[in-house]
Amino acid sequence: MKKGMTIIYPEYEGLYINLTNRCPCACTFCIRQRTPKAEFDNVDTLWLEREPTAQEVIDAIQKESRTARFQSYREFVFCGYGEPTEALGVLLEVAAFLKAHYPLPIRLNTNGLADLIQGKPVAPLLHGKIDAVSISLNSSDPAIYERTVRPVFREKAFPALLAFARQAARFVPKVILTTVATTISREDEAACRRLCERLGVTYRIRSYIKP
Repeated sequence: MKKGMTIIYPEYEGLYINLTNRCPCACTFCIRQRTPKAEFDNVDTLWLEREPTAQEVIDAIQKESRTARFQSYREFVFCGYGEPTEALGVLLEVAAFLKAHYPLPIRLNTNGLADLIQGKPVAPLLHGKIDAVSISLNSSDPAIYERTVRPVFREKAFPALLAFARQAARFVPKVILTTVATTISREDEAACRRLCERLGVTYRIRSYIKP
């Protein structure tokens, strides 16, 4: 796989921020488990040769802000080949800079395992820096979740995800839990919706992108 330093990239209506290759999961549906270039034209270059510093990320965003296309972005999104909270220090420093200099909302796409990754509660650290958190739920059933997501934390992962979602709802304006269309049953989708209602967060079904 070709390596590069694609720190930021446009996708949908957002400017996406790629911080790390590291991830504690090996989801069965993830593009990392499939052929490169299956999802994005530039997906191979998202595999970083090294993790960028906060200043490198900030420099890349400032350079992009001087282009005409910057006006078309509707949000900043921490999302790349890896789990953004693996690089938590950089994420928080960059998010604070973005909040201070740009009016766009900031979203974090995450697997929800930040507390296990960092060994401490992470949601309070997002307060005032992150406007929305999108968490990959993938199933309402812990056993199905573990088989699908294959987290290194094994049985600790699912309850930690739910705890993070509940905590994030206290510190972040919008929290969304997601599943991938066609990868779970209609019954499981309904159960996920009920689970999100109990947690006080939004439920969304993401489109499945074929390899």
